[in-house]
Amino acid sequence: MDTLQQCILVGLGGAIGSIARWQLSSVILRNFFDWKFPLGTFTVNVLGCLVIGIFAGLAVKEDYFSSDTRLLLFTGLMGGFTTFSAFGLETFYLLKSGEYLIAGGNIALSVVCGMVALFIGFHAIWQN
Repeated sequence: MDTLQQCILVGLGGAIGSIARWQLSSVILRNFFDWKFPLGTFTVNVLGCLVIGIFAGLAVKEDYFSSDTRLLLFTGLMGGFTTFSAFGLETFYLLKSGEYLIAGGNIALSVVCGMVALFIGFHAIWQN
């Protein structure tokens, strides 16, 4: 498969995943509108981790997906739904292979650096 076809697979999966994230978050927001906890995002992230875990299990144990299907599902669909699922899967593989320090570093650095970057980006615009 050429690069253009791969881009189409990723884009199609990403569009479907993004729409699914928006729909699920909207349903949750309508039903739990008075919650302060960001339940929509939390639910999407946890559900995304569950789904990518199932996909990964099928891919590893059963060799269930072709490389193009993996591109559509893992990179496209799940990337559009939540990149938190990719973070979870990568961290899981680090833990599974005994790389506890690297997994912990990935968790801590992703959260701390992500929040610092968000703060810098927001304040860079807010100050101007």
